[in-house]
Amino acid sequence: MDRDTATHTLSAQLMRGLLEVKVEGSVGAPEALFGFAERHNPKRAFLFVSKVLGRHIPVRPSVMDKSFEHLAAKIPADLPGPVLVIGMAETAVGLGAGVHRAYSRKRSDTVYLVSTRHPTGTDLFARFEEEHSHASAHLIHMPVDADVREMMLNARSLVLVDDEASTGKTFINLHRALVDAGLRQLQRVVTCVLTDWSGSAVRDSIDQPTDQVSLLQGSYRFNEDMDAPLPVMPAVGTVAAGDWPLSPRNDWGRLGVRHVADTLATGLQVKPGERVLVVGTSEFVWRPFLLAERLERAGADVHFSSTSRSPIALGHAIEHALSFSDNYGLGIPNFLYNVSPGQFDRVLICSETPVAAVSAQLLDALNAEVIVDEQ
Repeated sequence: MDRDTATHTLSAQLMRGLLEVKVEGSVGAPEALFGFAERHNPKRAFLFVSKVLGRHIPVRPSVMDKSFEHLAAKIPADLPGPVLVIGMAETAVGLGAGVHRAYSRKRSDTVYLVSTRHPTGTDLFARFEEEHSHASAHLIHMPVDADVREMMLNARSLVLVDDEASTGKTFINLHRALVDAGLRQLQRVVTCVLTDWSGSAVRDSIDQPTDQVSLLQGSYRFNEDMDAPLPVMPAVGTVAAGDWPLSPRNDWGRLGVRHVADTLATGLQVKPGERVLVVGTSEFVWRPFLLAERLERAGADVHFSSTSRSPIALGHAIEHALSFSDNYGLGIPNFLYNVSPGQFDRVLICSETPVAAVSAQLLDALNAEVIVDEQ
């Protein structure tokens, strides 16, 4: 990555072209917030890799929490309620939960819901598309709990959380799908991202007053080499239950929540200074994050990361990649980035599916142990 300090421009030469960004505002140094990578995706070549998200790069929980607090502080405190906060699958479901936790300290009329690519066997409320994604279809489930369902259906403010906004199109698609499905009382919309490259696209397309909050704002330009070969993208776009169906009883956001308790491996002990990596799997990241946060408070040197179905090329911000079978029985590849064997004293793979569903290849590579959500 190159940086021109006078104009705050950054650039990266990718295999399929030159990516240039202009940073117009940032909480801290831009290089501390994100890096570049290249997707194995013919629809979009580039990826902005967050350094504070805890998805593609391991991050200390305390650093992640600062991002939650920074973003929540930027969300207007006077939004008309109830407030529905939605985190975008799969990358931002934990970010959304963290922002919701921080924002809900200000008021009691908030509810959190995630988009998902996993059916739960319950009623579907809406479906929308993330058109550039490696897995474009998103599901929004109808909450089962009556109080949560009432708050969602009567929401007057909508906070949409993602790791980054490139064009704003996904937020626009989601807003339209929610209104069409029955959210007719909305008065305010807030987009909440770590890095925002979308300009005024969302405000210009949504007919409610819209605020945009982020840690970094700017614009980008991708000069694509039209002669560069397109990559072959693995088939990761499945929206199906898989061989290991999910239990609605263990829900942490797909069916809507007010609060998620810290219940994962409550008796787990760590040594002071022990280098521990806590790994969430796919969309199951919030309870693992709460575990990582607890272990960090106990004195361990903890980092948090997550497996992903997003196929990314080595290079730039991606220095290492492990590939293995998903733990839902979908038969698709999953990946863990920037984690090398021997890098940590202890690796905890957290799963909402049984131990037998977790890739033995992944466990052997990292000498890891599995923590299962058995609520």
